[in-house]
Amino acid sequence: MSSYNNNSVRLNAATKVAVFGGTHGNEMSGVTLVNLWMKNSNEIQRKGVETKPFITNPKAVEKCTRYVDTDLNRAFTAENLSAPGGESLPYEVWRAQEINNMFGPKGSPEAYDVIFDLHNTTSNMGCTLILESSKDHFNLQMMNYIKKALAPASCLVLLNEHPLLKYSTSRSVAKHPVGLEVGPQPQGVLRSNIFDSMRVIIKHALDFIELFNEDVEFPPCTVEVFRVLERVDYPRDANGNIIAMVHPNLQDCDWEPLNPGDPMFQTFDGKTIHYQGPGTVYPTFINEAAYYEKQQAFVTTKRETLVASAVKKS
Repeated sequence: MSSYNNNSVRLNAATKVAVFGGTHGNEMSGVTLVNLWMKNSNEIQRKGVETKPFITNPKAVEKCTRYVDTDLNRAFTAENLSAPGGESLPYEVWRAQEINNMFGPKGSPEAYDVIFDLHNTTSNMGCTLILESSKDHFNLQMMNYIKKALAPASCLVLLNEHPLLKYSTSRSVAKHPVGLEVGPQPQGVLRSNIFDSMRVIIKHALDFIELFNEDVEFPPCTVEVFRVLERVDYPRDANGNIIAMVHPNLQDCDWEPLNPGDPMFQTFDGKTIHYQGPGTVYPTFINEAAYYEKQQAFVTTKRETLVASAVKKS
């Protein structure tokens, strides 16, 4: 018997799984893959699992825009999910309630076990899995499995657990929410390499779920993550207008170290603004097109190693 058996985290089988595309209607890899799988879902079905492909924001997909009224991926707050008004609400708030009824309710035993939410970024982030809790040993084990399956290709893990930066995401309806960002890819555009990378990651993720459901015990492991620290905005004037751009030395350098004194922004007249933080950070979502409206030039992260307990089906 394995030495880690007694300390395994015991979890129910993951039998209800969804793959969301189109949470942002202009992020084309997820939209295209989900539409493909809605026509023929054989590729994403696994023994003992019913995997549901689902377009989360069909009106935004139809218009090829990020959203219609408000960002669906920030709409799953308790206040929104309980708001009266039905279809008279902002479209994405009403849609969040509908999705919560279909795949939740959020936080309930009836909620879907796993939701994969597929996103594209204009930033040079490569393949990035988004983890919402450092205590989610099931997701940590899944991400470790995916990273090993893809090696030597890179797949990084972004831990979005900052209490002040918590998003109310569409995937947060599930017991085990998994975000996937693959880029760089322009909005409203398909790139075959990005599309293929996303497709392969979902394959490995579903393979992990199938193995878990078949009583495979996954031993303790360590997972390197990049924990979100803070959002950094562009320099602005008194009227809120941007007065500087991401510096050429930082542009496209997602996940690379940014040290105190390194160039960070460049003003329109060519002056350099240097990073003045207390220590080295690892920026990502650098110059993401969708985040101009959110007053965010990039987010800073720190590297950590998390320990995942063994997991086994109960």
